[in-house]
Amino acid sequence: MNQAARPKHLQHLREAMRQSGISACLVPSSDPHLSEYLPEHWQGRAWLSGFTGSAGTLLVGLDNSALFTDSRYWTQAEGELAGSGIALERLTGAAVPAYAAWLRAQGASGTLAVDGAVLGLGQTQALREALAAQGWQLRTDLDLVDTIWPERPALPAAPVYEHLPPHAATPRAAKLAELRTTLRERGATHHLISTLDDLAWLLNLRGADVEHNPVFLAHLLVDAERATLFVGENKIDTALAHALAADCVQLRPYAEAQAALRALPADGVMLIDPKRVTLGLREAVADGVRVIEALNPTVLSKSRKTPAEAGFVREAMERDGAAMAAFYAWFESALGRKQITELTVDERLTAERARQPGFVTTSFATIAGFNANGAQPHYRALPESHAVISTPTGVATNGLLLIDSGGQYLGGTTDITRVWPIGQINAAHQRDFTLVLKCLIALSRTRFPRGTLSPMLDAIARAPLWAEQLDYGHGTGHGVGYFLNVHEGPQSISKAIPVPDMAMQPGMITSIEPALYREGLWGIRLENLVLNVEVEDNREGYGPFLDFETLTLCPIDTRCIDLALLRDDERAWLNAYHAEALRRIGPHLRDGDALTRSWLQTRTQAI
Repeated sequence: MNQAARPKHLQHLREAMRQSGISACLVPSSDPHLSEYLPEHWQGRAWLSGFTGSAGTLLVGLDNSALFTDSRYWTQAEGELAGSGIALERLTGAAVPAYAAWLRAQGASGTLAVDGAVLGLGQTQALREALAAQGWQLRTDLDLVDTIWPERPALPAAPVYEHLPPHAATPRAAKLAELRTTLRERGATHHLISTLDDLAWLLNLRGADVEHNPVFLAHLLVDAERATLFVGENKIDTALAHALAADCVQLRPYAEAQAALRALPADGVMLIDPKRVTLGLREAVADGVRVIEALNPTVLSKSRKTPAEAGFVREAMERDGAAMAAFYAWFESALGRKQITELTVDERLTAERARQPGFVTTSFATIAGFNANGAQPHYRALPESHAVISTPTGVATNGLLLIDSGGQYLGGTTDITRVWPIGQINAAHQRDFTLVLKCLIALSRTRFPRGTLSPMLDAIARAPLWAEQLDYGHGTGHGVGYFLNVHEGPQSISKAIPVPDMAMQPGMITSIEPALYREGLWGIRLENLVLNVEVEDNREGYGPFLDFETLTLCPIDTRCIDLALLRDDERAWLNAYHAEALRRIGPHLRDGDALTRSWLQTRTQAI
């Protein structure tokens, strides 16, 4: 990111705004698929502002500009926006009212431009209403960023490949048949899917168009007889095209999706998800076509992992645990004897994962934050800015190292956070760590009725911190895909307002990641992935109930624990977890690797 070029970029944008009669321009972190992580082609917000976080929106007026983001990125944004003239607006609630308030503070009404091709349909109505209330107009037919970005990166061209059995346990034809049954039940003749993980899951296809996420750019239009995949030319080879054709999936160029929507029959009934389709695609639907707005059926289907998929996930967790054990064994043996930085952590941990069968790539950019850097939830070490942890003559300083990492395996997606002591830690470190551990244990042990709305579980995790008048700013848990995006819905264990789509069902995989951050000092986050499993013994007749099965396998460092703060039942949970980790990781360790085996036995000893 060329930070020095930011003022020039903003100047060119304002010139384009004046030429088009635009008073303000909204540049979201989004693409035509409403993805969380974006190909470079759609990273206009980062190109204009210099802020590289995955969540944030730039609002540019003729005289002022602001970057809106949530608490996960405040510290990062302060550093990256320094000297840019762009103000940081700290989001603590809904984004649209914050945009409206900022525009109101700028003075007279005018016209706000935003590219409708990357603006979510669900967000559009809220934005229009907020602007109308103060006399502003919304214009969505301009991509002003494109007009001033001559070196804009091209669309990614990575090939698409098939996710094959045994890991793709349900055939593509069966998934399509289930979807069509749902469409008939809802009275729909057509269904548009633009979210990349949904269509990749449905078609048992994977790609590499988005870093860390095995997805590819495409839209999918499904009707009663066929499915049309709008995808870049030459991304699918002849053999795969024939395999898709056998399941009545035809190929058309990526750019033709809107034309196909305009050509829909007038008596058609289209099901679209307003939270997962852009305004531009909705406006392309032919006049006369009735539209049903509802959750994509694939969102719920892919969130409920089958028993076969759950079995492969368990195996992936064992292999991931073996990779982490090998890394941490090396790390502790090298600590104070070798040069180790936050960058080293990423390199060595990724290399250990790459040794494991079925590993494809990382599931997100590794977060290795030492001391104060760990207090930034989405911190990322860079070659020009990172902390030294160890030197050949000792540790750089005492403190805590937070490592949040994950892998993409053919049989599942992993995401785990652990915190490790470096040198001598103090009682304050141990107290904070233990409180977060109590949060993890509390929710991990929770039993709840099937269909419980996931946000209702959030307070259970926070209770040990709330008792001490402490809290953390992000959610407690997100859904996790099956060799797909590390973040998926519909469930979210957070302070979000519950909606029916968030009901917890068997087979869902969710993270549990409570945390505590001391800005400028240290950060603590502990994260395991858990699987919703149905309780077999419905002895009281109030069921069915669900338990969480902990999937993640990696020791939790007991040196960081203040044992006086743990109850006997909490110690029992931790001892049982460590015994399970030892039992299941051990067989996957490399023959002759005595260092890792010794480390694993030491770190899983009962307390």
